[in-house]
Amino acid sequence: MKYIWQHKSWPILKWDSAELLTPLGNVRFSQGDLIARIRALGFEIRETARADVLVEEALKTSAIEGENLNPDAVRSSVGRRLGLPEAGLKAVRDQRAEGLVDILLDATVHYSQKMTLERIRGWHAALFPTGYSGMVKISAGQWRDDARGPMQVVSGPIGQETVHFEAPPAEKLDKE
Repeated sequence: MKYIWQHKSWPILKWDSAELLTPLGNVRFSQGDLIARIRALGFEIRETARADVLVEEALKTSAIEGENLNPDAVRSSVGRRLGLPEAGLKAVRDQRAEGLVDILLDATVHYSQKMTLERIRGWHAALFPTGYSGMVKISAGQWRDDARGPMQVVSGPIGQETVHFEAPPAEKLDKE
């Protein structure tokens, strides 16, 4: 399998604008329709819907990595951050949920801010507040090394693992 960072044109990517025009136009139309419907709901329902989307995004994002966050902890974290105590009926705290919700809010609220090394490192530290990824000690908030081989996203039972993604080699990270 060839990953995007392995293509010879990386990071200068090319696309056919004409081919994308119709599908992107359809998405933009649907987005406008959705925004109009949300505005009609009123502020309270709109914020509750936003909270629900953030909770679902956090749970699905963590599931991709094989993490199963406590849904009550995610709801509680989102509710606190959005000022919606009813969104998190149970006041449950989990460092992993808190960190992921912080990242999702930063990415969605501050989407127009430049992606800086400091921001990336902050996100990484928020994802791994204990300095461990599972049972493996990591340097949270720092570039990784490849001392134990390349960084991979893997799932499946031991001996039957499936590699879903392999990250660029560590020596390329500063340039990337």
